Amino acid sequence: MTAIQTVFQREPRRKYLKSEQRGFTLIELAIVMFIVALMLGGMLLPLSAQQDVRARSETTRMMNEAREALIGFAMINDRFPCPASAANGRASPEGSGACTNPYDGFFPATTLGIVSSANDGYAYDSWGNEAPHRLRYALSTASSSTFSTTGGMKTIGIGAIAGDLVICNTGTGVTATACAAPANTLTDTAIAVIYALGKNAPSGGTSADEAPNVDGNRVFISAPSSPDYDDSVIWLSPTLLVGRLVAAGRLP
Repeated sequence: MTAIQTVFQREPRRKYLKSEQRGFTLIELAIVMFIVALMLGGMLLPLSAQQDVRARSETTRMMNEAREALIGFAMINDRFPCPASAANGRASPEGSGACTNPYDGFFPATTLGIVSSANDGYAYDSWGNEAPHRLRYALSTASSSTFSTTGGMKTIGIGAIAGDLVICNTGTGVTATACAAPANTLTDTAIAVIYALGKNAPSGGTSADEAPNVDGNRVFISAPSSPDYDDSVIWLSPTLLVGRLVAAGRLP
């Protein structure tokens, strides 16, 4: 076999190899990138939703611990701390007596000895350490500030221990003292309310269901989570409080 014959025999194979090694065209690359973008977009939305669920769950856990701290304080001091309205997360006032901001204050983390995630004395929800994300706290003023006055609960007796904070399941039709109807009333005897304004707190969060939680009166809304409501609200009932105080020997 001559050298020329060898070249002619190898040439088709060389062309075949070149066709096998052909890369993606620009159109094919664009299609692949489009598909990848769709897949990533579909993954990011559920991930964001999962993060929101975790933050809400963690906030509720923190609020439950805050409620336990309030009960512990009451066992030791025969009263509850007032909400904080001054700097450093201290109750206002720190001593016995009527509260400065009974319905629109912050949780008094410093007074209760709770570590602040922002090191400023305030407790925060799981959405951030900015001021709008501070845990809020309201305390009943029933019976002449019984619950913030040392020995007040013992004075009125077990049978008369009841708060006047109202929790509704919707903000529609609420007044400064009541829900729109008994069917919308979750309780009207709460002693304390702990609440957080949720992820949308920095932007205001003033939907019909959220606005009553920041208007400074004794009516609060605990509604199902929705695009228009992302607040978290828990409360302390008279039955829970009395049960815990009796079990601890603090009542009657």
